[in-house]
Amino acid sequence: METLSTAQIAAFQDVRNRLDAGALYRIDVASVKALDPARAAAPHWNFDLPAHAAEAALAEDGPVTDDLKRGLIATWALEMPERIRQADLPPEVTRHYEFWLDRLAEFLTAETGAYDPDFWAKDVRFTLVLSVPGARTQTIDLSSPMGPRQVLQNGLDGYGWSQAVAYMKAQGWKRPWLEVHTESRHTADFTEAGWDEAWASAAAICKRRPELAGMIGSSWFYDPPLETISPRLAYLRLNPLKGGAFIIHQGPGEIHSERCGATSPTRRAMIDSGEYLPRSWLVAWPASTLIPWAEARRAEAPDMGRAA
Repeated sequence: METLSTAQIAAFQDVRNRLDAGALYRIDVASVKALDPARAAAPHWNFDLPAHAAEAALAEDGPVTDDLKRGLIATWALEMPERIRQADLPPEVTRHYEFWLDRLAEFLTAETGAYDPDFWAKDVRFTLVLSVPGARTQTIDLSSPMGPRQVLQNGLDGYGWSQAVAYMKAQGWKRPWLEVHTESRHTADFTEAGWDEAWASAAAICKRRPELAGMIGSSWFYDPPLETISPRLAYLRLNPLKGGAFIIHQGPGEIHSERCGATSPTRRAMIDSGEYLPRSWLVAWPASTLIPWAEARRAEAPDMGRAA
């Protein structure tokens, strides 16, 4: 991606044009002040820290409004082509930018109310190229930690020790991982093909950046019982496992039960009755097996990967 489209530029400028000169001055100052703190915070396990850094920079000159936040995101979006060039991303990633920037432009121009905190956190990371598109529904953080404690706990809790061996082979405690996230604002690629494309995008990044250990993702939808409760979701866990990934048990929690039951009356009824307790699992796919999986996938279908 070499430049924004005329429509994208106009949309992001329109968001800025809603603001008065004083607000624009605050945004332009914060857009520079927040860069280094946000980038420094990006590899931390707390996904929201770059957004906190952005908000802190805006807050130096007064209360932070949602319009200021939207103006900051629009400002950073206008600067994205240079950041993308500097990131040296593979075409498996860059081909998705037109779609994602169109959706961001639509979101910013349409929204005038409260800025959802999750969307704000995601948009800060996206416009600073701390997270990049993997497919049309998945983003990929470019640097995330995976500490050894949960790997050891997985074994101690009786979920197996082979995961610890795979983790050690990947040197997962000292090498950064990519991390996948789902974007709820556009879920068209929450399909088997869409997820396979996101994993393939991660493989391309890993191939270009050999310092990476692989890609991780954590969610309730990797829970093994879903293979029988919601078999249409089984691919989310089984496809990575078949390709050389391993999974780590993270445990139950109210947030996992809430999200698991949100889109399925069947699961909601099973959760409410106590028949099913959703658990979060972390899928870790080392680069040593992820890259060969992606190459085999491409060999089977050389034209795989639709235009974004």
